[in-house]
Amino acid sequence: MADFDIEAVRAEVRAMDFVRGTPVEVAMWREDMAELRANLVIEDMIPTPNDDAFFDMLLDEGVSPPLVSQILLRLLDHPDADRSLPITPMMAAESR
Repeated sequence: MADFDIEAVRAEVRAMDFVRGTPVEVAMWREDMAELRANLVIEDMIPTPNDDAFFDMLLDEGVSPPLVSQILLRLLDHPDADRSLPITPMMAAESR
């Protein structure tokens, strides 16, 4: 992945209207994320510290895994991204 301005994304996420996960759900998502990270390391696809901080921030904000995927697609300006999400794609943010 690329380096995200985590605090800028955090501000956009906080401004979004979505149902945040409960503490129990977030704990479960955090366990799932730890397992995913371990699998990435096994596959020699080691997340950067910025990647880890980005996903930790989303968990701290109570973002569900499906919405995490949509936010990531929007940040990367992927063709499958939900264009209605109030997330600024990285390329647009970099040109400011």
